[in-house]
Amino acid sequence: MVSGNLFHCRRNSWPAEEYVGRTALQLLDFDGGSPPEQAWRRRLNSHANLLKEFSVTFMEAMRMMSLGLRLWSYVREEASHGRKAPIDPFTKEKCKPSASQGVPLGGMGSGSISRGFRGEFKNWHIIPGLCETSPVMENQFSIFVSRDGGNKKYSSVLSPGHHEGLKKCNDSGISSWDWNLSGQHSTYHALFPRAWTVYDGEPDPDLKISCRQISPFIPHDYKDSSLPASVFVYTLVNTGKDRAKVSLLMTWANSIGGFSHHSGGHFNEPFITAKDNPPVTFAIAACETQNVNVTVLPVFGLSGEGHDSAKQMWDRMKQNGHFDRENFEAGTSMPSSSGETLCAAVSASTWVEPHGRCTVVFGLAWSSPKIKFQKGCTYNRRYTEFYGTSERSAVNLVHDALTKYRIWEEEIEKWQNPILKNEKLPEWYKFTLFNELYFLVAGGTVWTDGQPPVIDEKPSPGSNQQKSSKRGTRDTKQESVKDNHVKLTAEQVTNGGDLANGEEQSVSKYAAVHGPQMAKATNGLGSQEPIPYLLSKNGPENVGKFLYLEGVEYIMWCTYDVHFYASFALLDLFPKIELSIQRDFANAVLYEDRRRMKFLADGTSGIRKVKGAVPHDLGTHDPWHEMNAYNIHDTSKWKDLNPKFVYRDFAATGDMSFGRDVWPAVCAAMDYMNQFDRDGDGLIENDGFPDQTYDAWTVHGISAYCGGLWLAALQAAATMAHRLGDRPFAEKYKLKFIQAKAVYEAKLWNGSYFNYDSGTSSNSRSIQADQLAGQWYAASSGLPPLFDENKIRSALQKIFEFNVMKVKGGRLGAVNGMTPNGKVDETCMQSREIWTGVTYGVAANMLLHGMEHQGFTTAEGIFIAGWSEEGYGYWFQTPEGWTIDGHYRSLIYMRPLAIWAMQWARSPPKAILDAPKVNLMDRIHLSPQMIRAMNEINVRKIAPDNRCFPSSAFRCEC
Repeated sequence: MVSGNLFHCRRNSWPAEEYVGRTALQLLDFDGGSPPEQAWRRRLNSHANLLKEFSVTFMEAMRMMSLGLRLWSYVREEASHGRKAPIDPFTKEKCKPSASQGVPLGGMGSGSISRGFRGEFKNWHIIPGLCETSPVMENQFSIFVSRDGGNKKYSSVLSPGHHEGLKKCNDSGISSWDWNLSGQHSTYHALFPRAWTVYDGEPDPDLKISCRQISPFIPHDYKDSSLPASVFVYTLVNTGKDRAKVSLLMTWANSIGGFSHHSGGHFNEPFITAKDNPPVTFAIAACETQNVNVTVLPVFGLSGEGHDSAKQMWDRMKQNGHFDRENFEAGTSMPSSSGETLCAAVSASTWVEPHGRCTVVFGLAWSSPKIKFQKGCTYNRRYTEFYGTSERSAVNLVHDALTKYRIWEEEIEKWQNPILKNEKLPEWYKFTLFNELYFLVAGGTVWTDGQPPVIDEKPSPGSNQQKSSKRGTRDTKQESVKDNHVKLTAEQVTNGGDLANGEEQSVSKYAAVHGPQMAKATNGLGSQEPIPYLLSKNGPENVGKFLYLEGVEYIMWCTYDVHFYASFALLDLFPKIELSIQRDFANAVLYEDRRRMKFLADGTSGIRKVKGAVPHDLGTHDPWHEMNAYNIHDTSKWKDLNPKFVYRDFAATGDMSFGRDVWPAVCAAMDYMNQFDRDGDGLIENDGFPDQTYDAWTVHGISAYCGGLWLAALQAAATMAHRLGDRPFAEKYKLKFIQAKAVYEAKLWNGSYFNYDSGTSSNSRSIQADQLAGQWYAASSGLPPLFDENKIRSALQKIFEFNVMKVKGGRLGAVNGMTPNGKVDETCMQSREIWTGVTYGVAANMLLHGMEHQGFTTAEGIFIAGWSEEGYGYWFQTPEGWTIDGHYRSLIYMRPLAIWAMQWARSPPKAILDAPKVNLMDRIHLSPQMIRAMNEINVRKIAPDNRCFPSSAFRCEC
């Protein structure tokens, strides 16, 4: 846990030499086997403590009782339809979360599997929105070593044998395997998307082993980054005097996590790449070379009924170090019965001479080509654009992974090295920056080919025709998770062998979906009409459609108020994906869905999607068609969603085509917000409920957070209008900006920071960590500052001194709310939380204004509490936030990707750097009519808001 003096005694680096002996590092420095200088590190025998979840106070529980009852009723109603509610605080996972996570496997959007730092495969996120957290313990790497003519033998699973769920009794299952690894001399080194596990003399004292895990996460590569595949490269160094026969074993259960391996109907088969075999879901493989011999055991089970048991398989490997070559000729196994688990194994054997070295490579791929949402449509995943829609494509995927992984690594190193070798950056920041990207793989991402939904055409009874598919309207059939049986293969891939490309590429090109729905949509949707699904444009800009969850506990796709923070990562590394998401939201702004929904905070009801409002999210069970799965509040009345939509991505990319495409939606979104300026002073007011991303923290009148975002949006919209040649709009919103800025400062600036809001509540003068979100937005977009620099720096310094340093000396991040007397704001649950992504955003804002020490110190608190050995254990599962006691809320959350806003602040995109160094607002010349309006503003007395300033009046000075 975080100790009292940690912050002042923290180390500047975590050198590999403190975890692995220098001799071992030098010996493994062959073929990439040695871990990098900068990485997140753990010993395999480290204790994986259970994580502690937050709890509400008695008063908070009383205030939220009605909401809780309505939410409980809604969760039960959704469960009665076989669906999971987007927010369900009542159902807990059987596998309690622990500090055991590691780098996940695979690319983006094709289903993910996480791998703990001790080697377990867990957090199965193959089915959209469903995460099976329990590890599948049959999935392991193991080693068998024979020396001195077989007189000296070592065998062990390459994972410590003290995992939760592993039986201790002797049986014919995996408990009969040798779990001899203590982990005392074995270490894990993570630098996403790669990880190294080094076994320094375990289990054989004279054998140094490194396992390098590689996944295809490559910025600006929109093909390979979508592939569901990973590679494991073993580097072996024999430091002994005897020749050693080393056999590495990969075992894999026919399972997608949870209880799926007990559902029956699964079968396995062996294959070699050149053969034409039936479709599969998983493919495990090893690369056979002149020095490495690959054999397989197509099927074994835990009981051994009808096939080898796990114990028999293990005993055979201990005795022989390999399986029979004839196994490659075995056919498809019999389908499993209910309650039976089928597994497969691949062995790679080699001789390592005294003081010799050898490399052995394994591959894993999974193919789940179709994405089926529970209430709606079926889509093809992005990778099917290149590998076809057959599950058989896993064979080709694993082959390509084994033959291309070196190219992947070259591209990864080319991307990462400029940051890793920058001596001006703190060590913790370098590897945490990359490791926080885990969420783009493990955060339930879905990446489609961008084409219309797929309709499966099933053949008529007795027909010999194969099942086919076509594009068209929505598929409304429910599909049970238990019926998604999977198939498993074990593979031998010859190094440099030819890939069979006989599979048909069933891909259609569309520019738009035409039909009567398109014409109706602008006038509001009927009760059952879906919002039209607009397709990505043809050409190189068409990278498909992309979804990612708010978090694995908050199951909503592309939650926009949170995406505002997280999207810096996408915009920097995969800008075409970010623009695709923005186009989806631009499309959504212009449509209305009049289907009714109930809002749980107050029990009222309203329409699902209001025209002109940016939706809170793209949906849960039918994304793109049924938006706003969030139903706590009516988000059409939120004040932060629309302002967050404007300009930044246009400024960052300089893409005029994109700007013209989304401009109608920008205009609609800005004009929609005018209804919230009730006194005509140009500034929007909040409505006395939590109408913003802090959805439990009430706001009255003008707020620092939403008001600041509105100021930034006004300036951004005017600038965008000027660049696109829309002079009337530019003039209108420049005038509004001039009005609103004066009012904002007059009502909120107190001499050292901006008050939380202009109300008279007990927390109206609180110091909000996120009070300058609007200024951050403007600066990140290359826009002029909203306020004088001295005011910006004063407010940031206040946040640093109070919200950061007064909470355990800066070791936790920035608390959301702090009272002027230096006490944590206890107004509500969220005011007293530290939000990880907001802290990164505040740190980025500090960097933008030259406050480098304060910025990195602020962000380091998140590293210390979340990622360090002395912290709370939130690595590779960074939550939305934690309390000052370190208790988490909502693990594996989207917002912490905002650490990339810090890198953005240090290295802005080229389009912003190359933009003319002039204030475009000064180039917007106001017409005589606008000047007359401004003169009227200068002399007009602003009517006071009696709720906020009962006895005050002031004049705007523009």
